[in-house]
Amino acid sequence: ARRQQRIGGSQRTVSARTALDSYFQLSRTQEPATGPVPHLDPLHIARPSQEHSSDETIEVSNSDNSTSEEEEAVEAPLLLPSAQETPPAASSGGQWAFHLCLSFLGFFFARNITPLKKLEPSVPVAPLDEEEGDTCAICFEQWTNAGDHRLSALRCGHLFGYTCIERWLKGQGGKCPQCNKNAKRSDIVILYARTLKALDTSEQERMKSSLEKEQILRRQAELESAQSRLQLQVLTDECSKLRKQVQELKAVVAQHNVSPSQQPGSSRTCLPGSLPSSQSQRKYHLEKVFVVSQTGNCRVMAYCDSLSCLVVSQPSPQSTFIPGCGVKMMSVANLKSSQYIPIHSKQIRGLAFGNRADGLLLSAALDNTLKLTSLATNTVVQTYNAGRPVWSCCWCLDDTNYIYAGLVNGSIMIYDLRDTNSHVQELVPQKSRCPMVSLSYLPRMASASLPYGGILAGTLEGACFWEQKDGNSYRPHYLPLEPGGCIDIQTEISTRHCLATYRPSKNNPCVRCVMMELTCSSPTEGSEDVVCSSNPVQTFSAGPTCKLLTKNAIFQSPEEDGSVFVCAGDEASNSALLWDAGSGSLLQKLQADLPVLDICPLEVNQTHLLATLTEKMVKIYKW
Repeated sequence: ARRQQRIGGSQRTVSARTALDSYFQLSRTQEPATGPVPHLDPLHIARPSQEHSSDETIEVSNSDNSTSEEEEAVEAPLLLPSAQETPPAASSGGQWAFHLCLSFLGFFFARNITPLKKLEPSVPVAPLDEEEGDTCAICFEQWTNAGDHRLSALRCGHLFGYTCIERWLKGQGGKCPQCNKNAKRSDIVILYARTLKALDTSEQERMKSSLEKEQILRRQAELESAQSRLQLQVLTDECSKLRKQVQELKAVVAQHNVSPSQQPGSSRTCLPGSLPSSQSQRKYHLEKVFVVSQTGNCRVMAYCDSLSCLVVSQPSPQSTFIPGCGVKMMSVANLKSSQYIPIHSKQIRGLAFGNRADGLLLSAALDNTLKLTSLATNTVVQTYNAGRPVWSCCWCLDDTNYIYAGLVNGSIMIYDLRDTNSHVQELVPQKSRCPMVSLSYLPRMASASLPYGGILAGTLEGACFWEQKDGNSYRPHYLPLEPGGCIDIQTEISTRHCLATYRPSKNNPCVRCVMMELTCSSPTEGSEDVVCSSNPVQTFSAGPTCKLLTKNAIFQSPEEDGSVFVCAGDEASNSALLWDAGSGSLLQKLQADLPVLDICPLEVNQTHLLATLTEKMVKIYKW
């Protein structure tokens, strides 16, 4: 430091001497002027010298003259007055000596009393490893030594991540992001440096590869699972079809088999048209009770075999917001009730399902309409206006495109689902025009008693079998029933039996259920026209009260032994009575709280059930 001060001092001395010489030369050449001697303020002389620090380092070099020239340019005005000022007169020795003293005094102040200079901020020097950097200049993320973002360079020498500089050259006109020099994709060079501080992502890349493989395997497994589910659905449908065919074949075999009473060694014989009696000791047991409507007014029910669903008619549970009537769905598979579907604006009098797999529900109501409702979407898909209240309905089991509606005047309207406007045919009764209380269809089948198909219509006055001819023509056959008092007619398709229910009368004070066999005969030999009739087989008696139009049931025994059961409601005891049609004996009495309005036998997963309906609830019995 002392050496630097001496070097600075000698430099300032040389500068001061040069200034003095130039001053003296100027004083000699100019004419002396009269006037007062200017007063020099030492502080004024020393103030400009604050730009230099006493501690600053000044290098003296022979080759560098710029520093000396700058020092002379700065210090000359500080030590001597301006050349333009008038010098003191040469003849005045005292004044000249005084002026010389002031000059040396200014030099002294410039040499020793110069204040400290403010240090300029020094530029920080970054370490070598930080100057190189470890991040991409485009995305400011660390580059890696493997993968897509590995270290790469251009011809200009700037470093980037490989994916970043590749996208940059595609979208920025082919120039380097830092120096703006022209570059292209082929100029990208991948660098392999040992001392590179790069993020090791090799493990991450291996994990990504493993994840992609697992995802591929998972997609393959999901695809195989979906294919397996589809195959299972197809096999389930085929199994259901085969099971139904087996049941039909069993029914045909049971019909043509010889009953045990006709076997050799048996002393009992059966009359023509009679049925074998059931030898089973099993009975129906209560399985589940569903409360359908708290207010009552439930009327009919129907069962869909393809959906395992039981539907019951009821008034709207929220009549203020949704007036009218609809059906309540119940799953028989898990014995749980489902939602309510609004359908009609007035009371529903008939419900029926066909052989269709889509589960279309046919409903007839007193609002003059016949409607088709899809249980898959819970919406009405087709509406036919019959012009009169509809009391009953059924499907054509030979052709599922046709449906039938029984009107209040005894007429039968035939509708084709392919024609959505109106009916295609009307069957007008030739006798009385009473309301059509029941309507059922008998399909064609190989039966010795009645091989023909047609509609069995029951009114309050009697019954008529409409034989279906070729070309959708129908021929009526009036059955010989008792005049008046018939409230319901039900059929058993496989055995060609029907069950007619009569109200109490003067001659018969109780409710009677008469089972009859449907037959056909030719009036003359060789005639193509036949006469269809009915022969009574068995009569079952119930209580003395009948105020409601109830629906009864005739069906094959759950034991599948060829016997037939008859179940009818008894208003006097608020119960359902179960008889064996072969022997006529009462098998069981199913108690209820209110009169039984409808009875529906059904089968789910080889389990035989029996449903009874009152105004408020449904009871499910298991065999």
